[in-house]
Amino acid sequence: MPTSSFNSQARNIALIVGGAFFMVLLDSAIIATSLPRMAQSFGIKPVELSIGISIYLVSVAAFVPLSGWLSDRFGARRIFLISIIVFVLASLACGMADTLSGFVVARAFQGLGGALMTPIGRVIVLNHAPKSELVRAMAYITWPALTAPVIGPVVGGFITTYFSWRWNFWINLPIGLLAWVLVWRVIPPTPPTARRAFDPLGFVLSAGALVALLLGLESFAHQWIPIAQSLALAAIGLILGFLAIRHLRRAPQPLLDLRTFKIPTFAITSVFAGTYVRVGINATPFLLPLLFQLGFGYTPLEAGSYVLVYFLGNLGMKSITTAALRWFGFRNVLVINGVICGAFVAVCGFLSPELGKAGIMVILLCAGLTRSMQYTALNTLGFADIPQKLRSSASTLNSMLMQVAMVLAIAFSVLLLNGSRFLAHRETVAPPDFAVAFVVMGLLVAGASLVFIKLPRDAGAEVSGHDAI
Repeated sequence: MPTSSFNSQARNIALIVGGAFFMVLLDSAIIATSLPRMAQSFGIKPVELSIGISIYLVSVAAFVPLSGWLSDRFGARRIFLISIIVFVLASLACGMADTLSGFVVARAFQGLGGALMTPIGRVIVLNHAPKSELVRAMAYITWPALTAPVIGPVVGGFITTYFSWRWNFWINLPIGLLAWVLVWRVIPPTPPTARRAFDPLGFVLSAGALVALLLGLESFAHQWIPIAQSLALAAIGLILGFLAIRHLRRAPQPLLDLRTFKIPTFAITSVFAGTYVRVGINATPFLLPLLFQLGFGYTPLEAGSYVLVYFLGNLGMKSITTAALRWFGFRNVLVINGVICGAFVAVCGFLSPELGKAGIMVILLCAGLTRSMQYTALNTLGFADIPQKLRSSASTLNSMLMQVAMVLAIAFSVLLLNGSRFLAHRETVAPPDFAVAFVVMGLLVAGASLVFIKLPRDAGAEVSGHDAI
C-alpha cells in the first residue's frame, strides 16, 4: 500500500475513534447541568441524582481492567463495535427513564460501553498508525478529552433550557450510529492476538481497587457521604491496588501485563510525572466555571462564553504541535511547555473583572494552547515505545491512571478551596481561595514537568522526527 494512502487511512481511523471518544466524554460532561430538571421529572431531590453520576463512575472503573483482555481475546474492532452499541442503547434508555432506578440501571450500562470503548479505541489507532504519523493520530484522539469537559456544560445547559434534558442523552443516537457505520466500513477487522485464559482474581482485585479509590475520591469531592467514609473507601482502594499489583506480577497469565511499566517513556508519562501534570491540567476546567460564577458573580452563560475561549485555545494548538515536536523533540517540549503551562494555570488564579474581557480571554487562550500541547505530547510519547504485544495492556493501564488523575484533580481542588476558606474563616469560597487552588495546581504542573529533563534527548525521536544532536 502506498505511503500516502496508508497515512490517509490512519488519519481517518483516528478521526473516527476520536469522534466516538467525544460522544462518551461529552455525555459525562453535560449531565451536571441537567440534574435539577431530571430530579423534577423523577419527583426527587437533585442531590439524590448523584447516584446517577457515581454508578457510571463505578461501572467504568469496574470494566476498564477487562478491556485489554477482551481486545486480545476477541479482536479490537469487534469489541469496539459492541461497546458503541451498548453505549448508544444505554443512552436511549437514559433518555426514556421515568424513574430513578431505571435511570441508574441505564447509566451502569453506559459505563460498561464507555469503559471498553476508550482503551480499545486507542489500541485500534496504535495498530494502524505508523510511528511517523503517531503524533498526528494521537492529537485526533486527544482533543475529545480536552474539549468535552469544557463545552459539555454549555451544550448541556442549552439543550436542557431550550429542549429537554432527555436530548442530552438522545443526541448520542445519531452520533453513535454514524460512528458504528464508519467503524464497520473504514476500520479493517482485527483478529485476536492472544487467546490467554481469563484471570478472575486479577480482574476482581484491579476492578475493586479502581472502584473503591475513585468512588472514595469522588465522594470526598462532592460530599456524597461523610468524609471519614470517603477516606476509608479510598484507603481500601489503595490496599486492593497493592494486592492487585502483587498478584499481576506473580500470575502466569495476568489480566494486565505490568511489563509496560518497565518501558521508561510509558512509566514517566503515564505513572510518575505525567500523572501529576494531568492532575493540575484537569483541575482547570473544573475550577474556571466555579471562579466565574461563585467568585465573579457571572451568569452561567457569561461563564460559558469565557470557558469557550479556553476551548478554542485547546483546538488552536493542534495545528503546530506536530511541527513543535519535530523541531524541539519531546523532552524540550514537555519541559519548557510544561513550565509555561503551569505558569498560565497559576495566572488563572489572579483573573479578575478589572482585567477586562480582552485581558481575561488572552490569558485563557494561552492557557488552552499550552494545555493542549502538553496533553498531546504526554499521550503520544507514552505509547511511542510500546511493542504491539503490550499495547492492549498499556492502553488499559493508561486509561485507569487517567481516570485516577481526573478524579484526583477535582478532589484536590475541592480540598484546596475548602482549606483556604476555612483558614480565612469564610463561610463561602471567594476569589482568594481560587487563587490558592490555581497557584498550587500550576506549581504542580510546572514542577512535575521539570522531571522530564531525565528523558534522553532522543526520546521518541522516531515518532517526532526530531534529530537530536
